[in-house]
Amino acid sequence: MAITYREEGEDDAVLSEINTTPLVDVMLVLLIIFLITIPVINTSVAVRLPREANQLQQSQPQTVVISVDARGGTYWFDARLTDAQSLQDKLTPMARQTPQPEVHIRGDARSDFEAVARVLYACQQAGITRIGFVTEPPHGH
Repeated sequence: MAITYREEGEDDAVLSEINTTPLVDVMLVLLIIFLITIPVINTSVAVRLPREANQLQQSQPQTVVISVDARGGTYWFDARLTDAQSLQDKLTPMARQTPQPEVHIRGDARSDFEAVARVLYACQQAGITRIGFVTEPPHGH
């Protein structure tokens, strides 16, 4: 904050004004830091989602995301699962929870249907009743 005094002979009033330059500098530095760190935070399995019209829905903290990549690999959030039994072992305790968590399947549009069907079958065998598919909106929306 800068305070300016008037010369002798003028009013004895004090003029005060706030110097905003340091504030603007700090805000620009923070903006740059946020722009650099946000892409690092958004990590997940790279899949190309099919394009379908859908309703937007907020993910709940108890939502489980299972991804199927183009080669048919299955992922529990970002961790690759080695076989169908490991997926079944993770889903079975979830089916007993009340309320039951949702399972969101992110299937790559280039993957075989068989890989996605294995995930659906594992959910069915575990007793999961709340299953959804994650898609991208069609072009032009």
